[in-house]
Amino acid sequence: MPTPTLGVMTLYLGGGRIEELPYFRKLSQSADRLGLDLFVFTPEDVTPDGKQLRAWVYNKELNKWERKLSDFPDIVYDRCRYQRNYRFPLLRKFRAEHPQLLYMSRPLVHKWSMHQNLSRNRRIRQYLPETIQYQSTADILQMLDRHGLVYVKPIDGTGGRGILRIERLENGQLRVRGREKSRKIIAPFTVSRAQLGTRLGRWKLYPRYLVQQGIRIALKDGRIHDFRLLIQKDGSGQWKVTGSAGRVGARHSVTSNLHGGGSAVPTERLLRARFGSEAKVQSITGDMERLAHLTAEHLERQFGSLCELALDIAIDERGKVWLLEINPKPAREVFARTGNRDIYQKAIDRPLEYALYLYRRKNG
Repeated sequence: MPTPTLGVMTLYLGGGRIEELPYFRKLSQSADRLGLDLFVFTPEDVTPDGKQLRAWVYNKELNKWERKLSDFPDIVYDRCRYQRNYRFPLLRKFRAEHPQLLYMSRPLVHKWSMHQNLSRNRRIRQYLPETIQYQSTADILQMLDRHGLVYVKPIDGTGGRGILRIERLENGQLRVRGREKSRKIIAPFTVSRAQLGTRLGRWKLYPRYLVQQGIRIALKDGRIHDFRLLIQKDGSGQWKVTGSAGRVGARHSVTSNLHGGGSAVPTERLLRARFGSEAKVQSITGDMERLAHLTAEHLERQFGSLCELALDIAIDERGKVWLLEINPKPAREVFARTGNRDIYQKAIDRPLEYALYLYRRKNG
């Protein structure tokens, strides 16, 4: 059987840059070990005749990426992250024009449609914070009346960009914190209920924002934390939880994202520090893993074959598990940051092992 080829599909950023090249380099090195020929391409790299790709191949000897004319790959690993420009429609066009290729996953939907979809599953619904699509300031005020804390987040945002945290204080005033779309931390400010709409006017929240019930996840030092869990298909095509890690946000940050200055902590260590009881820690981690399997299996029934998902999870003061977000194109650096090299390598290898499984199943 010939060596199968795996094409990692991504999108160019401004200036022809490629976002995840350090990850793709690690993928390429692991692909050599596992018996895959790997290259990186974008929908813009199709040759004018539509028959080949001007792909990027990692040269180990020279430690650099080189362009190479390549046939279309046997398997496509889609790493295209959403961009609000002309490039993202090129992804849809490529998939529509090349349905014969073997894709490892399918596109999912934005955060609001995802919440609506998951809410239809009775078993998953209990893990979801109350979430609505922003229509007016009244939506924020009404949810504050119910929960005392809300997050206002972009419907298609990533990396903690553009998120606001609004808390009702004991005197009835509202405390607003957040991050700009550039990830810059906003200086906290306090407003009355009547002033909130005016102060948030520059954010242009309608119709691209959600209002979500806030889960109280501040540690004793005031820093926000949550958990990133990665579930992936393995070399036999089965969903397996690869690992999870705690993420602790930078001081004064409303998010825990590593790109925003957060740090990574092993899950069990963070849970033990909060809850003490080993039995409680095991109960919570077991619930997180059950949620991961429920979610992966549900989304696969809804959208078709997938290969990996990251779940962003909050644990409240009682130890209840909450599902905050789903990421179908997850980074895995959180595991390197915790020092768990075995899980980090497994997180890199599993998509490659699953690609080999798909290829062998198709070609006997």
